[in-house]
Amino acid sequence: MRNFALAATHKMLAALVITASLTMASATPSLAQAHTVVHFSPGNDNSFMSSSLTGDQYHDYILNARRGQTMTVSLITDGTVYFNILPPGSSRALYNSSVSGNDGTVTLPRSGDYTVRVYLMGNDRDSNRTVPFELSVAIL
Repeated sequence: MRNFALAATHKMLAALVITASLTMASATPSLAQAHTVVHFSPGNDNSFMSSSLTGDQYHDYILNARRGQTMTVSLITDGTVYFNILPPGSSRALYNSSVSGNDGTVTLPRSGDYTVRVYLMGNDRDSNRTVPFELSVAIL
């Protein structure tokens, strides 16, 4: 009788763990976002991208650069699309276009992979609107 009760308890515990895991998995929003590693064509120091975002999506453009180089980013959109320039290994923006405008230039403080993160804000994000954009990035 004792083995039967113990087996039943283990089955109930397993069912609770599975149920809790499934509930947590379905309640957690998808964190997968798009990213693109940007390579310049031979002889070019810039690249042009065209895409769109919907709701909470963001798109990371990864560019390798050296300390002392200058990165220039320009964004064209008809919506509330903005970008941040993030240094290697940090989420603290060197440039934030929602504050400083959609044309920005920064001198890079160290060598490594920089991220240009393009994202939506305001009603466009909240209403899940799809907004196209064009992005130009140069490293000199």
